[in-house]
Amino acid sequence: MAIVTFYRGDPKNAPKTTMPAHLGANAILTCKGRLLLEKRRDSDIWGLVGGGCKKTETGRDAIAREVYEELGLRIHKDKFEKLAVYDDPGRIAAYRDGSIWRMVIVVYGLDFEEEPAMRISSESKELRFFTKEELKDIEIAITHSDIVEDWFVNMP
Repeated sequence: MAIVTFYRGDPKNAPKTTMPAHLGANAILTCKGRLLLEKRRDSDIWGLVGGGCKKTETGRDAIAREVYEELGLRIHKDKFEKLAVYDDPGRIAAYRDGSIWRMVIVVYGLDFEEEPAMRISSESKELRFFTKEELKDIEIAITHSDIVEDWFVNMP
């Protein structure tokens, strides 16, 4: 059973939030036109690297920490470019413990010239760079799928 279920723009099926809005930072990490995704252990679906901001963190602090925790890569926070903010009130994460959060996501980008040597954290099952065509064959967290689509539409 999944630890978390995600909803976006689905007021009929999404549960009512029980917690305040949650600020998250996620990364569009690319290499040679391919996008890095992690297969999440908590939901068994693919998503962007990232997570919640701690009370004392900026978004850049959070994404640098998350990239280190989830990939083992130490990257200075100033290397990340702020790309967008996704603040649709219908972006919901419902956890098995009963907490239900509205998610506000700040997206940061970084392009690697060469594929970095990464380690898989306990939060992930797999890490992989995908082409746009390969994404058609996988399930992406609904709270990240529009971010991924936007990136491929607006990619440099």
